[in-house]
Amino acid sequence: MISDNGQKVIVAEGITKEYSDNGMPVMALCGIDLTIQVGEFTAIVGPSGSGKTTFLNIVSGLDTVTSGSVWLDGKLLSEMSSRELSDYRRDKIGFIFQAYNLIPVLTVQENIEYIMLLQGVERKQRFQRVKEVLTQLGLDGMAERLPSRLSGGQQQRVAVARAIVSQPTLVLADEPTANLDSKTALDLIDMMRRLNEENGTTFVFSTHDGRIMERARRLVVLKDGRIDRDEARA
Repeated sequence: MISDNGQKVIVAEGITKEYSDNGMPVMALCGIDLTIQVGEFTAIVGPSGSGKTTFLNIVSGLDTVTSGSVWLDGKLLSEMSSRELSDYRRDKIGFIFQAYNLIPVLTVQENIEYIMLLQGVERKQRFQRVKEVLTQLGLDGMAERLPSRLSGGQQQRVAVARAIVSQPTLVLADEPTANLDSKTALDLIDMMRRLNEENGTTFVFSTHDGRIMERARRLVVLKDGRIDRDEARA
């Protein structure tokens, strides 16, 4: 049924997610149907508890559905082995987290190239790609610094660099501006929008940040685990 979905990077059909809270069932997602096309710049928005992060975790294979189906690049997640799913995330998905998740004992260069190292990319190519993204993200001259010597905004830029350096099909960003001041957040959002426009990278954000909402080309509003509104933006 999804075999002809050439330009669809995410297809979610009827996905539900139920958790247990002290023995009581809690529905985090209630029958979500959503398709993300290649090249979109989409914000999944809503109040805390609306299901934003749960949705990102499920479509990335970090969590499983209670019912429903998810396809990534035409591949049904439930039919992928743990190894296949791990390899897919490594090769096709870039992650940006609220808490940066940089490895403190590694330099900026080493943090950014880590995924490519796992992919088996040869050293010369790794260094060239890291050099390119450092320039692209305004981090020239910082390759040998440890994360502890960077500001919060610089650390998040390194996290973005790590997410995009291997040129993934999809970047998933969970509240990427939550710990940043207003100017740094705006600079980061505009930078990611530029990467989307210039490289065609697909970005999907989980956020309640109005600044991301203003710059998103599509807003998907969740309320109590359901899609309340889905609108295209200019």
